[in-house]
Amino acid sequence: MPKVGIADTTFSRINMGKVATDELKKGASVKIERYTVPGVKDLPVACKKLIEESGCDIVMALGMPGSQEIDKLCAHEASQGIIQVQLITNTHIIEVFVHEDEGKDEKELAWLMEQRTREHARNVIKLLSGNEKLQREAGTGQRQGFPDVGGLG
Repeated sequence: MPKVGIADTTFSRINMGKVATDELKKGASVKIERYTVPGVKDLPVACKKLIEESGCDIVMALGMPGSQEIDKLCAHEASQGIIQVQLITNTHIIEVFVHEDEGKDEKELAWLMEQRTREHARNVIKLLSGNEKLQREAGTGQRQGFPDVGGLG
């Protein structure tokens, strides 16, 4: 049975780890290992621990950077760390960040956080079942959270 790591944060305004776990269990038979940290800058080491210490086959890194310029910089730095962990471990880490200023209000923001998390959880399932499913979607303008934009040709 594949093992999926869920790295999430206490800074998020919804429980993204719970949402991801729910979606993964609906769509596949997987074992889930969860590791919660304070904020997005703590996600790279959480992901690395899930891969190296817990033996996860793939990891979801879930976070909600704030809306200030410093928050965007921290998110960028966290992303760089997550990329490094992917390269060091040769393991996919699906980064699911929703910036606090992506929603026009709290209702839309909560909807977006849940929707993006669920859609990326489905991407994890596709990756675990072989790359062919994602290959069929190549060039189709998929967006996680907001509506897909479609391909150009």
